[in-house]
Amino acid sequence: MDYIRLVESRLSVDEISELVKSPKCGAISLFIGTTRDNFDGLKVSKLLYEAYDTMAMKALKRVCTEIRKKWPDVENIAIYHRLGDVAIMEASVVIAVSSPHRQASLQAVQFAIETLKASVPVWKKEEYEDSEAGSSWKENKECSWSNQSS
Repeated sequence: MDYIRLVESRLSVDEISELVKSPKCGAISLFIGTTRDNFDGLKVSKLLYEAYDTMAMKALKRVCTEIRKKWPDVENIAIYHRLGDVAIMEASVVIAVSSPHRQASLQAVQFAIETLKASVPVWKKEEYEDSEAGSSWKENKECSWSNQSS
């Protein structure tokens, strides 16, 4: 089963990992991306995420489809991404994957976050504590559309 969501409320790692549990599986692997308090010497106060929901949900579903092609024994996948304001140390993204053995779930989680960052239309704005620095929209360096020349 695939559980994909874009949510504006705080992410619960426990609830998301519960979604992927299965009696068939001996492994659940997790990735939790959190907001850090700094970037390039600037003090970050929070992040703001925006998405084109319809496109983002389709892209997240494609990530799940690709995982299932590469690791057919993966049982359940959960990919939750936060939208709106995300405070320091809160989760922005949680990915959970279950499989009978650890190798598939570990590899699938890494693939999921790398593919998400490269292909899912979610945008991040960093808000800084220094009023002169203000804020900055950040490009995903991994993102395929941000690396194209215009």
